[in-house]
Amino acid sequence: MDVGRERASAGRVRRRSVIPTGKNVTGAHRGDRRMTKPVPQQTSSRAAVQEVLDRAVSGAGLPGMVAEVQDRRGRWFGAAGVADTATGRERLPEEQYRIGSTTKTFTATLALLLAAERRLSLDDTVERWLPGLVEGNGNDADAITVRHLLGMTSGLFNYSVDEGLLSRHYGPAFLEHRYDRFSPEQLVEIATTHAPDFAPGDGWTYSNTGYILVGLIIERVTGRTFAHQVEQRIARPLELTGTYVPGDDEHGLRGPHARLYSKNFLTAPDAEVHDVTELDASFAWSAGGMVSTAGDLNRFFAELLGGRLLPPAQQEEMFAARPTPEGKWIPGASYGLGMSSMTVSSGAKVWGMGGAINGSFCYTYGTRDGEHLVAQSVNGDWNDPIGLFTQVLEAEFADERPA
Repeated sequence: MDVGRERASAGRVRRRSVIPTGKNVTGAHRGDRRMTKPVPQQTSSRAAVQEVLDRAVSGAGLPGMVAEVQDRRGRWFGAAGVADTATGRERLPEEQYRIGSTTKTFTATLALLLAAERRLSLDDTVERWLPGLVEGNGNDADAITVRHLLGMTSGLFNYSVDEGLLSRHYGPAFLEHRYDRFSPEQLVEIATTHAPDFAPGDGWTYSNTGYILVGLIIERVTGRTFAHQVEQRIARPLELTGTYVPGDDEHGLRGPHARLYSKNFLTAPDAEVHDVTELDASFAWSAGGMVSTAGDLNRFFAELLGGRLLPPAQQEEMFAARPTPEGKWIPGASYGLGMSSMTVSSGAKVWGMGGAINGSFCYTYGTRDGEHLVAQSVNGDWNDPIGLFTQVLEAEFADERPA
């Protein structure tokens, strides 16, 4: 790949910003898929958001960045850069992208729905549902509950930072191993070759292992695949037509999408950029393997934040967020059960989730009532996308006040 050409292409800023006409605001928010032709809208907050998008390309050298806002006025979409550095194709609202750990919110929602139906309890142990899977090296499945898994308090080692796995999925070796397939059980086995970080309930640390186990528990409880549960219980009822769990050996994206570019998490300024659009996401599965769109994610979080997906008791469990320890995760963030929150400079608290996987970073956050949301994505994984996402949150929610 001609990196010089790629950087030159990525450096050209392409801007787009649109919003539906006012007569369809209610339909746009409540779920009517019929949208009127977008027309431009300029506000100070949207102009500030667009400036961040432009800076992502011209300053950070990312291929492209998009943000889609949903609020009481309708839907606004802004973009900069390109979807394909070879052709210069622009980024579009309907693009699918890999959502990384935003998958966790879908996984937690499914588990909480099963809890509401009394098909499982958050106090059930891992051993009850997955006997013999978590053992050895001080790991005790009898002491770990579903609540521990969802809240990142299980103490289980995060398989994603295992040196063997890191050596295959980050750096130059990724290109050889991008199509490697893992079963969920293999990922758990990697985790349990390590001692736990702490006793269950005695600390907090970000761990993908817990969400792999929740995915397996969902399958054991329902007798159906995790992918089937996402489709039948969330994607289909909400008409999330671009949202899915990739199937076995499904390496590309099904619908319209930007190409995804990666430096394979190498920090050297001259690290080579690779097209990583195709990969096997089984190494992330129910912890980070899903695909969605900005519009779908805004719709999903609007329903979830608005209290229309979970009963009140389970809603309360999900949003019982505790501050995360300094240096352990996103600075200033709190974490509940598959749901995080942070406070912007205006004093408003926003709720949602972010995600990262090779070639794709994304963030979707909104107000607690689900009336004002912004979904963002970049199709590159270098130069601090999270910092850019935070700047967009500050710009978009500058006029929101503490609830």
